[in-house]
Amino acid sequence: MQQASRSLLDISLHSSRSEIHCWRRWFRPRELRARTVNLGRPNTEKFPANEIRNQKYNFLTFLPLVLFEQFRFFLNLYFLLMALSQFIPEIRIGYPYTYWGPLGFVLMVTICREAVDDLRRHQRDHEVNSQKYKRLVPPQTGHGSGFELVPSSKLKVGDVIVVEKNERVPADLILLRTSDRGGSVFVRTDQLDGETDWKLRLAVPFTQKLSRDAELYNIDASFYVEKPQIDIHSFIGTFCMTDGSEDTGLNVENTLWANTVVAAGTATGIVIYTGCETRSVMNNSQPRSKVGLLDMEINGLTKVLFGAVLGLSLVMMMLKGFGGPWYRYMFRFVLLFSYIIPISLRVNLDMGKAFYSWQMQNDKGIHGTVVRSTTIPEELGRISYVLTDKTGTLTQNEMVFKKIHLGIVSHDADTFHHIGQIIQKLSANISQQHSSSGSASSSSAESHKPVMFTGNRMRRPEGWREWEAVRALALCHNVTPVSDEEDNCSVSTSSTATGGNNSPIKSVINIEAPGSTTTEHQYQAASPDEIALVKWTEQVGLTLIARDINTMTLQVKTACEENDILLHYQILQMFPFTSESKRMGIIVKDSKSGEITFYLKGADVVMSSIVQYNDWLSEESGNMAREGLRTLVVAKKVLTEEQYNDFEMRYNAARLSITDRVAKVASIVESLEREMELLCLTGVEDRLQEGVRPTLEMLRNAGVRVWMLTGDKLETACCIAKSSQLIGRNQELHVLRTVKTRTDAHEELNKFRRKQGNALVLSGESLEVCLQYYRPEFLELATASPAVVCCRCSPTQKAQVVQLIQKYTGKRTCAVGDGGNDVSMIQQADAGVGIEGREGRQASLAGDFSIPQFSHISKLLLIHGRRSYKRSAALSQFVIHRGLIITTLQAVFSAVFYLSSVALYQGFLMVGYSTLYTMFPVFSLVLDQDITSETAVTYPELYKDLAKGRSLSYKTFFIWVLVSIYQGGVIMYGALILFVDEFIHIVAISFSALILTELIMVALTVRTWHRLMVLAELFSLALYLISLAVLHEYFDWEFIWSYDFLWKVSLITVVSCLPLYIIKFLRKKCSPPSYLKLS
Repeated sequence: MQQASRSLLDISLHSSRSEIHCWRRWFRPRELRARTVNLGRPNTEKFPANEIRNQKYNFLTFLPLVLFEQFRFFLNLYFLLMALSQFIPEIRIGYPYTYWGPLGFVLMVTICREAVDDLRRHQRDHEVNSQKYKRLVPPQTGHGSGFELVPSSKLKVGDVIVVEKNERVPADLILLRTSDRGGSVFVRTDQLDGETDWKLRLAVPFTQKLSRDAELYNIDASFYVEKPQIDIHSFIGTFCMTDGSEDTGLNVENTLWANTVVAAGTATGIVIYTGCETRSVMNNSQPRSKVGLLDMEINGLTKVLFGAVLGLSLVMMMLKGFGGPWYRYMFRFVLLFSYIIPISLRVNLDMGKAFYSWQMQNDKGIHGTVVRSTTIPEELGRISYVLTDKTGTLTQNEMVFKKIHLGIVSHDADTFHHIGQIIQKLSANISQQHSSSGSASSSSAESHKPVMFTGNRMRRPEGWREWEAVRALALCHNVTPVSDEEDNCSVSTSSTATGGNNSPIKSVINIEAPGSTTTEHQYQAASPDEIALVKWTEQVGLTLIARDINTMTLQVKTACEENDILLHYQILQMFPFTSESKRMGIIVKDSKSGEITFYLKGADVVMSSIVQYNDWLSEESGNMAREGLRTLVVAKKVLTEEQYNDFEMRYNAARLSITDRVAKVASIVESLEREMELLCLTGVEDRLQEGVRPTLEMLRNAGVRVWMLTGDKLETACCIAKSSQLIGRNQELHVLRTVKTRTDAHEELNKFRRKQGNALVLSGESLEVCLQYYRPEFLELATASPAVVCCRCSPTQKAQVVQLIQKYTGKRTCAVGDGGNDVSMIQQADAGVGIEGREGRQASLAGDFSIPQFSHISKLLLIHGRRSYKRSAALSQFVIHRGLIITTLQAVFSAVFYLSSVALYQGFLMVGYSTLYTMFPVFSLVLDQDITSETAVTYPELYKDLAKGRSLSYKTFFIWVLVSIYQGGVIMYGALILFVDEFIHIVAISFSALILTELIMVALTVRTWHRLMVLAELFSLALYLISLAVLHEYFDWEFIWSYDFLWKVSLITVVSCLPLYIIKFLRKKCSPPSYLKLS
């Protein structure tokens, strides 16, 4: 028997373990792991479907989740319990519809709103998932075209697809081939990292060499790729042939991440990550249901009121005694006093929020504003931190060349034409020298210099500074001219570049040259700064007309267009810009003269030690920085053939090094960067959005701290912080240098601690280290700083910063952005504002509010946020007062009449009290305003008080409680003292005094009268007078028309309201609020 029971126990335990194992296997999160993707062969391993899903609910979870969110609030749960109790005959009081009506209305509105919002999200997802793409198919399938069109959601890992120009990349790809011979393609990553700069991506060299896409299925190769990562700036992979003949390492330059856009040409790639494993999705957070702080405060107050209901009921039972079915009497008392938590509170608040949202959308001052979440408009009135993106939010991302300094002379927009005239004058010398260079035999580079630059430096002719500076700017860059005649190519190799496709990212300039017709040139580059520089050189007469990987061609404008000179250069080496080096360089060789020149441009902080001694660079760069311009120092160095050959040998050896490759390469390049000739200092302006400066100043004066979170470079972020006046006039920027260890973080935080009052600037990498080791200390310093600029932030980091501020300070946050990379931040913030701009509508659709430009944020917060919060606070407290006063009447009545659990006002009187007789005047409080729009904007300091939450606090709540107890006591005891004959007279006197008291209290609460308020008061009074004449069941008609009724009601009303008016008048005179002092 014992052995049998043990066997049964073992079987039971084994069965339980199996169930637990199955449960864990089915419901555990998917494990991310590295994978091998075969080219041209199906992959047996299962991966997530390539679907984008932004919905909160599905068909099964919609109703349960919506109801759960609603009944999570104590207020709604309490109403539900009270309504359910009316199905029990023994404790039923009044009519069930008086409980179920308001609750059902609120739930129905919420369900419909959530259903519409989620349906819109589903439609947007379906539109994206249904987008068709060309998928290559093996030749043996018989497809004549070699490809088939499939929707994005049907793509799988291992599929080879073709992405056309201006198409969204549907999944994470490794780039196999491009339409450009060199295997390069430009992509726009603004929806991923917030940068509208074009990024250069390179195809796998082996597959690029194939003659056509169909040959991809003829090779036996595979890709080994790392497990899905959240980091969008790194990637580790390997391309290898099965026979071992080819083994190539891959990095992020060989990838196309999902949600990027091919800017020019076509790209063929193999899918490596799909759906939730793509970088884009992993950097986005799930949408969450936001609850306003006012709602949470009211939720807390309702719990206090519920405690008061239980306490009052318990006191009544103690006085009555616990004999008989006392629990039934106890519950009846709870129901009688349940009006202390008015069931109409949620109805009034939801209708009020809908009205505030309507007002925002119809304000002509912020035309184009859309409210996508009507549940949190009052959150805008209590914002302490605004976190904003930079590109497209504060700036237009349009670079304009503003100034160039040549050491002895400075030029700006007014004198740029002088440089153009100088270039045109020198064109004859350039033409003559290049003609002689072409006919002469090749010799040393020095002997083939243009005539005007030979000899001693002091004897250089007039205009040499301008020519050298302009030529350096026309050569030292990574800009490529685009020809729309070859629109499917990413690199133009034609001699002229004209186009007509006005792409939002391509930079187009129209030049009206003297004696020539208007031509249009298009450029593409990884940075809009570089485009601005090349556009300017074109404006003054030196045009970049063609470029490929190895060559570059410039065109010098002459007086006669037919005699324009072409200068051909061979690109020997390129040194791209990095955040560590803060500079970029290029070595070019003049094809005719053979002269080799090393050009370098970069930030003044690094270039000052590279260029030869001078006495003007530091001062002038500081002047330009104070003007908010982005500065670049340009220098050059002429190399002999022997010098370059020596450099090339050492450089190639360093690039093949297995250990410390990056450091060795940098060291070799730095060997050239010595005693370079300083050519010029340039200043480029990133145009700000309209009204950004006054808006930021207004927010600062309103006590709102502004943080700028951007994926852009540190130098760019600092320039915009200065030009936009993100920091005050007397404040400075403290740049936290890059920290990688705990010691570094400790030192840098101590440095910043000694510079209190300065704005903080740091990178996303430094932020991670500081949060890892010194989270409380860092947050204490950062939140006390007047402004914070965080650059190189990933989308996830932006959301983390918002979350940290919320947790550490407990203050309300507002996030403003315009790109897909801002969606996580917008969804995490208490109030998310999306700007519909160049970077698409993704942020606008994800935001709680959508505005067309950043400057609208001031009115949204200072005017509409203030009004929404003030009105909701007044409305909720008045509705609570309305319930408290009638509960006080009921409590006094029950206490006087032998502790009976009988309702004082029966049937329609209870329904009419909170609807017909007082609903319109009370709800008209949503029209009230303490100050005008002009005053709110003129004196933004008034906004500071709102963050303290004084309009709705326990102090104001208990003041209203005392007022309600006083007025309820006066009305009930007055009616009991003054009545003579019948009980119905008590009801008539007390109820009439109650209605008049409520109407007068609304009038005392109003600060600015509106004609609809007066109409609501008169309309409600008229309705009640009609009810006195019609409702004979509740009122004695003869008594109503008597003089006794009139004087008794008037006396009680005066006693209940006059002392409160006197107190309000004295308080207004002795201690007026700040807004009254201004008016």
